[in-house]
Amino acid sequence: MLPKELSNLVVSVVLAGGQGTRLFPLTQARCKPSVSFGGNYRLIDIPLSNSLNSQINRMFVISQFFASELQEHIFDTFKLDMIHPGGIEMLCPEETLDGMNLFKGTADAVRKNIKHLLKTPAEYFLILSGDQLYNIDFREMLLFAIEKKAGLVIASLPVKESEAKRMGLLKTDKHNLIIDFIEKPQEPHILKEYHLPSKSTHFLGSMGIYIFQKETLLSLVQEEGDDFGKHLIPKQIKKGNTYAFIYDGYWEDIGTIDAFYHANLALLDRKEGRHLNTYDETNPIFTKPRFSPSPLIKGTQITDSYIGQGSIIEAKEISRSVLGLKTTIRQGTVIKNSIFLGNSIIGENTIIEKAILDEGAHIGKNVQLTNKSGHQKYDGDGIYVRDGIIVVTADKKIPDNFVF
Repeated sequence: MLPKELSNLVVSVVLAGGQGTRLFPLTQARCKPSVSFGGNYRLIDIPLSNSLNSQINRMFVISQFFASELQEHIFDTFKLDMIHPGGIEMLCPEETLDGMNLFKGTADAVRKNIKHLLKTPAEYFLILSGDQLYNIDFREMLLFAIEKKAGLVIASLPVKESEAKRMGLLKTDKHNLIIDFIEKPQEPHILKEYHLPSKSTHFLGSMGIYIFQKETLLSLVQEEGDDFGKHLIPKQIKKGNTYAFIYDGYWEDIGTIDAFYHANLALLDRKEGRHLNTYDETNPIFTKPRFSPSPLIKGTQITDSYIGQGSIIEAKEISRSVLGLKTTIRQGTVIKNSIFLGNSIIGENTIIEKAILDEGAHIGKNVQLTNKSGHQKYDGDGIYVRDGIIVVTADKKIPDNFVF
């Protein structure tokens, strides 16, 4: 348990301002942290819940695109006790005579809001992303930073080559001091230089989670560069006093439709260390309270699936799928390997396989959504394909007898 005198030393800063273009079309009308996940949550719930579970009660959320929906969800969900210190403050681009002073990157977002962060008595700033999945006790990372007297600590984890190519890689000495860093290397000869000594096929990847000592952060954001990973972190590593906190649990960056799809299905597999744990009552993932009844299921064969509250299910078969809140499925319908984000209605005798239905999508009867042509990428009217996964956009109505 983090001593009380230490818990007052740190605040969380959640960066939730990106457009999320790689997660399109789920980000067509919302920011990425507002996207529903696991049939019940939104992505922003994960960093905020992990912070609260780590006794960090003071948080800032820096947003930019479609911020109103995100703000509404946060304030409906995280009603912190007025008697105890803490709270969540939303920070958005300020309006100037020339328009909105938009953030150019993660570092620029912190730079333009530094005056707000400095109003707190914090000596350390925990920088988080609004679109990652993990169950982490940040108290261990903070104690590591204090013990090392580090200016910056970067959370990292061992990864294989396929993951290493999309991450920043760290090279450390025996004391976990970071001596080199490279962003998303692709060439085999460069990758070889970053092999972990004990495992020639593994690398140490940055998770994009940082703990800055206040003076270090103040100094660093005064330098040129709009992004932490691309611009400022390499500069800080050259200055020294930057350490790697090695984490060995589940972590996933929801950067693409493929990552989003498989992270949802991983909830059903429940393989140790390979999914977000939402069933730990001592470290809950908080979300907006619901007042919906339990799902009603009639005559349906269900295998390895999650059925959200308020759902009415009369389907023939549902297998390996995550159905969000208030999903209605009529008789004779078969759903396989699919993710429904909620509030959808699916008509009789319809077949849906390997698809994501955004909130409010309505599918008619006798419809087939199975990607018969085997598209890897496709852009249509409310129907897209990314990485072979069908995506039906929010509130889209698919007519009876439609085949795709």
